Amino acid sequence: MQSLRDLLHTRRLLRVLEAHTPLCGLIAQTAEFKSEKATRKFDAVWSSSLSDATIRGKPDIEVVDHSSRLLALHELMDVCTLPIMYDCDTGGNHLQFRNTVRSLERAGVAATIVEDKVGFKQNSLKGNVPGQRQAPIDEFCTKLQSAKTRQRSSDFMIIARIESLVLGGGMEDALLRAREYLRAGADGIMIHSYHTEPNEILEFSQKFRSSGESAPLVVVPTTYNLIDEDTLVKAGINVVIYANHLLRSSHKAMKQVAASILQYGRAAECEELCTPISEIIRYLDD
Repeated sequence: MQSLRDLLHTRRLLRVLEAHTPLCGLIAQTAEFKSEKATRKFDAVWSSSLSDATIRGKPDIEVVDHSSRLLALHELMDVCTLPIMYDCDTGGNHLQFRNTVRSLERAGVAATIVEDKVGFKQNSLKGNVPGQRQAPIDEFCTKLQSAKTRQRSSDFMIIARIESLVLGGGMEDALLRAREYLRAGADGIMIHSYHTEPNEILEFSQKFRSSGESAPLVVVPTTYNLIDEDTLVKAGINVVIYANHLLRSSHKAMKQVAASILQYGRAAECEELCTPISEIIRYLDD
């Protein structure tokens, strides 16, 4: 758990990659890009509720319980030593959330991100759809305070995810919530957006930092993916989560392989989409 806090103090930007299986964790841990100017690696992995639901063939509506997800996390931790950030969705009520925090602590998870929505949970990338709304500020603060008082380790981080820009609350509401959530004990803020341009994320970051806030700021540029890491750093952002890319890329490849086998009545044509089995064996033997 402590390693994530240490990394936040020593790195200008943490790169976090979604890992929905132990194999994904190995990929995240061993991936590396080297050039004359820099070496880039991932600093942590993201346990995504969307991915955990999808690999079970279920919708992203908090239908997969945390106990099931925690069992899968133990398998991930067997092979991956990167810090783990856990997507807690809404976390349930404050009693449910604080018990989940205790379980995550015992498991060795470094941080959880909890969103300030209530009602029928829908994926935020759908935008402001009926059936979901933001929790009242005082209610969400109570949830944060309740969980923080039950922590055993000061290293574990609870990051508050703000949905104001998704649900129509607006910029000032998002900034107000950020201040109140930090005052309630949150260790950082995640600001979310489903737009394809990063303008509102950059505006939030600029106003957040100009107000004197120094807490870690997290973004998930799934839809506004043209923004680069240098721009994020200059904007005052500390953590970027690539939240579903291993899931989406594997889904596309598997669909193509299945279609190719059906089309040609054999597997030869899909080999270019597949890692050679000898490489898989060597990879896991290492």
